[in-house]
Amino acid sequence: MCGRIFIKTNLESMMNAFAFADRKGALGLANHFPRYNGAPSLDYPIIIKDLVREPVTMGTVFVSARWGLMPGWMKPGGRPPPINARCEGIAANGMFKSAYRSRRCLVPIDGFFEWKDIFGTGKNKQPYAVAMKSGVPFALAGIWEIRRDPADVDIRTFAVITCPANEIMAAIHDRMPVILHPEEYERWLSPEPDPHELMRPFPSELMTMWPIGKAVGSPKNDNPEIIEEIGPDPEPTLF
Repeated sequence: MCGRIFIKTNLESMMNAFAFADRKGALGLANHFPRYNGAPSLDYPIIIKDLVREPVTMGTVFVSARWGLMPGWMKPGGRPPPINARCEGIAANGMFKSAYRSRRCLVPIDGFFEWKDIFGTGKNKQPYAVAMKSGVPFALAGIWEIRRDPADVDIRTFAVITCPANEIMAAIHDRMPVILHPEEYERWLSPEPDPHELMRPFPSELMTMWPIGKAVGSPKNDNPEIIEEIGPDPEPTLF
């Protein structure tokens, strides 16, 4: 799964790394970044295809979206909105199929977090930060929706797509987010209804991960120390 991400630069720097997308739609998020411990329910810059000039000119743009997918038909106050969508069966899943067919997005980040269940009991998990070995920002594959809230305001929401873990991630978890290569961005954002072969494990040799402190467990802790390595092989502790 993917339940926490980090963006260690300011918004302008992140957008510069994805300069092919118009940035006006997400400039209102500038004061929210860097974000070293990004949790669901917060707003993030994502990249979509949208109308940029009437009547039918489409372009690639940054927009603001809330993490946690809520289709227009989803009733508020029920189950929490899903933050992930499994790639297996996504084209037929009632919650995700419409967005997958026509509302796909890129979720630009510097890295994400995952927890290793050391003893298999779920009680003593070691968190890891995961990023590109090159240190550059990268994009997760996502889907998005728009719903109108009770105040009659349109809210854009999104979910991150996950796939089976690659070799490096399998050491700590059996799932990982779908990471796209830059040359795949245009196709992922295209009108093609089912680019299913893009939803595959990213090459392990291009990635790196390191153990971090357990302060990441609380979204209230949001500082550069969150992503600092604590040691090459932390000893498990019992509580």
